[in-house]
Amino acid sequence: MNEFVTYQSEENYAIITINNGKANAISHEVIEGLNKSLDKAIEEDKVVILTGTPGILSGGFDLKVMKESPISALELVTKGSRLSLRMLSFPKPIIVACNGHAIAKGAFLLLSADYRIGTDGDFKIGLNEVMIGMTMHNAGIAIAKARLSEVYLNRSVVNAEIYNPKDAIKAGFLDMIVPEDLLLNSAKKAAEMFSKLNKKAHAATKLKVRKLNLEALEEAIALDLAGTISLDI
Repeated sequence: MNEFVTYQSEENYAIITINNGKANAISHEVIEGLNKSLDKAIEEDKVVILTGTPGILSGGFDLKVMKESPISALELVTKGSRLSLRMLSFPKPIIVACNGHAIAKGAFLLLSADYRIGTDGDFKIGLNEVMIGMTMHNAGIAIAKARLSEVYLNRSVVNAEIYNPKDAIKAGFLDMIVPEDLLLNSAKKAAEMFSKLNKKAHAATKLKVRKLNLEALEEAIALDLAGTISLDI
């Protein structure tokens, strides 16, 4: 969809790949590419596999943009929150094939998907916002509340605890882990399974199950827009 996000169409699914440097940072361009890719998946009626590059899904928002100014940070974070809102209400199943590290917005991508397959190994997954001096935004709290248990919510959001892939399953960031060489094939198998779901029933049930969470996220985004976001680093 652009130089930072590619879209590969297969028979029953589409593979959307983030490729933005060493950290696979979530920038304005990446979000634009992801939204265009999701548009294409709807147009083609495809299950989505979202993945990154070897060793990393994403290290989070582009820090260059985040440190420009509070307004700049707020603009990027708001776009990211709206992307999560879209993913959580997306009519097609979204599978994340997490190649390794998933930090901050990278971890929020996991929390915004329907099924998450991680890579076994020495990787870090979690929300480090408090660690780097960012008071967690309202939308981030709303997304975490929707997908993490109360115990792990506090450990992850308030204490910025970072997990290895096995513990990330317990926390609620991942659903399963596989060896690195099996990651994409495992995601493809899951996509084939999800492609057999009744499409209308899946879309309608997702909205019913997540109704309160989606409403809370919409309200949280509005609250964030009324404030500012800055990094103390």
